[in-house]
Amino acid sequence: MQCLWFDAKGDWTAAHDIAQDLAGPMGSRLHAYLHRKEGDRWNAEYWYRRAGKSFPQVTLEDEFDELIGSVLE
Repeated sequence: MQCLWFDAKGDWTAAHDIAQDLAGPMGSRLHAYLHRKEGDRWNAEYWYRRAGKSFPQVTLEDEFDELIGSVLE
């Protein structure tokens, strides 16, 4: 949740620093989202694969909302 909070506040670097330290599929998914937002599709695709997900076909805003929902579950 902290990663997404920093992202929402516009602090990509802090969000990325947190995502790098998160293990497992959710950490990889957050990492992927951040690189997608950054515009680094190649890196984002790598992290989506690590998370077991395909590159999203939704807006960044929709993906953010989906991530919030997943974290809160």
